[in-house]
Amino acid sequence: MTALEPVHSGKVRDTYAAGGDRLLMVASDRISAFDVVMVEPVPDKGRVLTALTAFWLEGAAAIAPNHAVSFDPADFPPGWESLGDLRGRAMVVRRAQMLPIECIVRAYVAGSAWKEYRASGTMHGQALPPGLAEADRLPEPVFTASTKATEGHDENITLAAAAELVGAEALERAREICIEVFTRASELAAEAGILLADTKFELGYIDGELALCDEVLTPDSSRFWEAEAWSPGTTPVSYDKQPVRDWLEGTDWDKQPPPPFLPYEVVRATRDRYVTAYERITGRRLEDWQPGR
Repeated sequence: MTALEPVHSGKVRDTYAAGGDRLLMVASDRISAFDVVMVEPVPDKGRVLTALTAFWLEGAAAIAPNHAVSFDPADFPPGWESLGDLRGRAMVVRRAQMLPIECIVRAYVAGSAWKEYRASGTMHGQALPPGLAEADRLPEPVFTASTKATEGHDENITLAAAAELVGAEALERAREICIEVFTRASELAAEAGILLADTKFELGYIDGELALCDEVLTPDSSRFWEAEAWSPGTTPVSYDKQPVRDWLEGTDWDKQPPPPFLPYEVVRATRDRYVTAYERITGRRLEDWQPGR
């Protein structure tokens, strides 16, 4: 059995060379909070990330190309079995020349955007209407950008700074792609009673065209809120790792490794939120996500 050559290992994803211009991307069940990976995995998390990415890439195919080649284990490179059961949580992709920025679309004021707005009335340096509350809806989705940090947090930057990094033409094309994909995804999520508050996209050049890469519109890269529970001025219920963050905030952990052990009920609650996000949005059962079968 051939050992696959590792290319990169992140907080969640592991990437391996798959021959030629191909890579094998594996979404693990690892979960991080405050930039620290927890000891306990969240069952089915990797399958949710991969299944949702496949769902959105299919829906966005008419808007922009993407890097996905196959989710079927029959197309995985020799030796993939040595990595464990990858069915449903791995995909073969094409290599891309990645933009050195995160492309973020925000429809609500939340997270780091809320912190900045509260301090200066701006979001990524752009002025926003006065008097907004936390989780308030913006007049229209706004395209923003951040740096890609190799360690720690990404840093929000202005569009002018982003243009210096990637070029004005590339930034405008990225904006067009991201806004259109975000708008269509928001409409579909709304039909399921879920608000898409914001998301981050990664784009790269393949054959000279900007393409969607990495994970797309997953609970790890997006804020999905329960529409019925949304109310400006509060922190809405979110279908992501919020149970982990909330539990950790209630401890005396200093947010430095090693992290405390997560209780079973916190892991279970987090798993349920990821699975619910997938099943609500797609109208499909996660257990039916079995590529190649």
